[in-house]
Amino acid sequence: MDMIKSNEVLDAKGLACPMPIVKTKKAMNNLEAGQVLEVQATDKGSKADIEAWAKSSGHQYLGTIEEGTVLKHYLRKASGEEKQEKKHPVVINNEELEAKLSAGVAIKVIDVREEAEYMFNHIPGAVSIPLGELGNRLNELNSDEELYIVCRTGNRSDLAAQKLTENGFKHVTNVVPGMSEWNGSVEKSVN
Repeated sequence: MDMIKSNEVLDAKGLACPMPIVKTKKAMNNLEAGQVLEVQATDKGSKADIEAWAKSSGHQYLGTIEEGTVLKHYLRKASGEEKQEKKHPVVINNEELEAKLSAGVAIKVIDVREEAEYMFNHIPGAVSIPLGELGNRLNELNSDEELYIVCRTGNRSDLAAQKLTENGFKHVTNVVPGMSEWNGSVEKSVN
């Protein structure tokens, strides 16, 4: 079982509803957009509460891991990324990528979401390189290979596609809308 990276850990163990949510709201306010919060709670109802709160507040609920009596909930702070304009010219939609993958075409899928997002669900065989680490990890990629870049909404992958192209990568395609609407097969790296 891999440890999931979060930017901040909130201890809400032993607290009953609505305290975990009250504390989660406060902790989220202190995070930068796009950062991941881990909320540790013992209240069994906290999973449904936190998931519902994230939905209503526009933050992203990533998933929950149970470790004994402790529930670890992972949330990603909304960044308004859904509204930004796309710029990388080469784009493919989810269905086209899915068709290529099921036809067994040799392509490389790079998932540029945060590691916690990737751990809870990703396209089988996708390589996890969070956007913030991409610059330092270009040497792991082959500039002649066909690269398909995926994130949650097509925005971070757009930035990653631009960065790769600027660094001499020739066959870079942004996958839109990405994992938020992915209907193909997925894998998890968490139990």
